[in-house]
This record gives sequence, structure tokens and C-alpha cells, in this order.
Amino acid sequence: MLKKYFPVSFRAKDVVGLIVSILIYFVIGLVAGLAIWLATAITGWIPVVGAIIGWLLGIVSTLVEIYSTVGIVIAVLVLLKVVK
Repeated sequence: MLKKYFPVSFRAKDVVGLIVSILIYFVIGLVAGLAIWLATAITGWIPVVGAIIGWLLGIVSTLVEIYSTVGIVIAVLVLLKVVK
């Protein structure tokens, strides 16, 4: 079941695969963070809508951070052969 949601993590069969997996999750977090920052900057000047969108984007940002962190942890566990 984990392979379905974290396919990049299961490529970490060696140290190079682990580094690539970590970099991919880092880029996912970076791109999502930049997109959320841009959307917040664009909608931030609208009083009520900007606040609602900012709150929703905060939730999305937290979910992306959790996904990236869990993906990295799974990649390390795959390298250590704890998860197959």
C-alpha cells in the first residue's frame, strides 16, 4: 500500500537512490511552498477571501510538508531494508 502513495521512496535501494529520493521530495516541498507563497501574495490583499485562502493554503502547506517528511523516512527505511 505504501508503494501506491510513495513510489519515489521505494527506489532507494542504495545510497544514490536515497539521495535522489530525498532531492525529489525536497523539490516537491520547494515547488509547493513557492506556489503557495505566490497564491498567498496574490490573494492576500483581498480582506475576507484572502484570509480564507490563506488559511486553506496553510493546511495544504502542512500536508505537503508531512508528505515529504514521511516519504523521506520511508526511503531511509527502504534503504535499511525495514520496509519492503
